[in-house]
Amino acid sequence: MPYLCTKMKNGETIRFVREHREEDVRTLALRGCRDEGVDLPWALDQIQGWQTARRKLPSWAAIDGIVYPPHLSMEQCSSEATAIYKNGIVNSLPEECRETLIDLTGGFGVDFAFMAKCCCRAIYVERQEHLCEIAKNNFELLGLRNATVINRDAESVLDEMTADPASTLLYLDPARRDGNSARTYAIEDCTPNMLALLPRLFGVARHILIKLSPMLDWHKAVNDLGQCVAQVHIVSINNECKELLILMSSNHQGEPVIHCVNDGKSLIYTASDDNGVPTIAGNNDAKYLYEPNASIMKAGCFSVVTQRYPVAALATASHLFVSNNEIKDFPGRSFIIDAVTTTNKKEQAQAFAGITCANVATRNFPLTAQQLRQRLKLKDGGDIYVFGTTNAMGQHQLYICHKI
Repeated sequence: MPYLCTKMKNGETIRFVREHREEDVRTLALRGCRDEGVDLPWALDQIQGWQTARRKLPSWAAIDGIVYPPHLSMEQCSSEATAIYKNGIVNSLPEECRETLIDLTGGFGVDFAFMAKCCCRAIYVERQEHLCEIAKNNFELLGLRNATVINRDAESVLDEMTADPASTLLYLDPARRDGNSARTYAIEDCTPNMLALLPRLFGVARHILIKLSPMLDWHKAVNDLGQCVAQVHIVSINNECKELLILMSSNHQGEPVIHCVNDGKSLIYTASDDNGVPTIAGNNDAKYLYEPNASIMKAGCFSVVTQRYPVAALATASHLFVSNNEIKDFPGRSFIIDAVTTTNKKEQAQAFAGITCANVATRNFPLTAQQLRQRLKLKDGGDIYVFGTTNAMGQHQLYICHKI
């Protein structure tokens, strides 16, 4: 009997999951279960999966009967927010170019489920049988009537695929772990190897969307993948970089468009917009300090920031910006500058008089945030923010601020 049928038909296990899903999984595992009819390992996967989904996939957690995979697959799957963003990328393609979606690395199926809503036909491919069974169960509950599940490896499916490239979109999220379960980042070290497969992929689809590690240098990814890269999306949630997405097109010409996204707000530019030299602040009497969001930090497009917003960089390598006026739509955190001091002990003592705790950060500064906090004898937290940095004259400075 298939894996999932065996589990789902075990009434004792299902009842155990429903009765205990609000409880701590580690406590449940240690306590065990006296009912021999309960499949405890599977039940714990479901409880832990549902608890993760409440935070990561709230719309799925609200559906009774959704089955969750073991912890590693839940850890690796996309969040609902990033899956919705991919839905937007797919939906932005011409309708005739996304008639068929083929996800060659199905996994838990979160990205597939959200992108499939944009396509007439959607094919989920996954080599692990138990994930295919979970996907069939969940897609039915999610109302995906256009979904087909194939339990095969990506390369064998590619060999037999007869889709019309002009109307097909391929999606891949290569596994970023090696044979010893260690994390990998380079495209050629992932499974499947996108660089080796690229000619075969373009034989099946005109457009290819891939998800890569947010740790990967996007410039290197574009260089490795070549002229076919049409768009680069650096996606952050709550100012934490989550995904690097690359959209390729077989007929693309010109440079890629870069999208720096944080919580739905985007800074969009092309490589030629970024001359690598931001405008530098000429004086030290600014009233406001700005810290770009994680996606802009990842992209490194600091000259674009000074082109699009009336700000100036404290220094080329400091990645902090100042202005005399408040910029309400700045893509990052905004602060009012209360005081600026050098690292001179007497000046510091005056500037920090009465301050006992602060949120400390350093950029282009000889000390780490922790080292600076210890030197200033500050506790962590509170409403005050301290930035240790270096100005364009090479002087080390401390900016004492509060958040707008």
